[in-house]
Amino acid sequence: MTGWTFLGVLIPFLGTTLGAACVLVLRGGLSAWVNKALLGFASGVMVAASVWSLLIPAMDQCQDMGRLAFAPAAGGFLLGIVFLLVLDRLVPHLHMGSDEPEGIRSPLGRSAMMVLAVTLHNIPEGMAVGVMFAGLIAGNGVLTLASALTLSLGIAIQNFPEGAIISMPLRSEGMSKKRAFAYGALSGIVEPIAAVITVILSAYLTPILPLMLSFAAGAMIYVVVEELIPESATGSHSNIGTIGFAIGFALMMMLDVALG
Repeated sequence: MTGWTFLGVLIPFLGTTLGAACVLVLRGGLSAWVNKALLGFASGVMVAASVWSLLIPAMDQCQDMGRLAFAPAAGGFLLGIVFLLVLDRLVPHLHMGSDEPEGIRSPLGRSAMMVLAVTLHNIPEGMAVGVMFAGLIAGNGVLTLASALTLSLGIAIQNFPEGAIISMPLRSEGMSKKRAFAYGALSGIVEPIAAVITVILSAYLTPILPLMLSFAAGAMIYVVVEELIPESATGSHSNIGTIGFAIGFALMMMLDVALG
């Protein structure tokens, strides 16, 4: 694993850790409108990253298929949706503001299941970063180091509010600052793990790289549509989440085009 790959794999986890560190310096929990804005922002970044960094490159790599260049991207996208749908039904987790856990029954405590909910979000993000760098290692001509690092940076930016969203409520429920920080940071550890596994398998993934890029996009979109957007639109001031989405989408789009 090259130095750039190692850095790219760690950048998203760094974003989660910095976000979780908010619990160490801020008093009280996040206000409802700030929470909505952060959820909307994270949604916008993930949607833009899915389109510009994953789906479009996947179709670009299949140009020799002519009018059917969309087929691998569409198939991978739907597989990614199904993958997260299955995980959502199997892994025990609890969303913020909810008292009803999802997934199979488990003796895990409330805090652990809240962390697992965010961990589910991070699996496709780690895979997306890993697939990008796997393509670089394999010498794929469409993917560039700049575009891979841009995706890592964009995911790190949206991970910052996610880290805060998990650690701050844990603190407001009575957990110590250090423990709440640890839980928030650890919720993002699955990202570098998923990315490293994907990079290690790069030799086997090269023939199906377009499928894997779109698979990661589908998994990320599932998280946005199923969880982030509904949470940002619940209750009053739902327009705050919409504004956050627009800012996040525009920022990731500009980063990808300007730096990629």
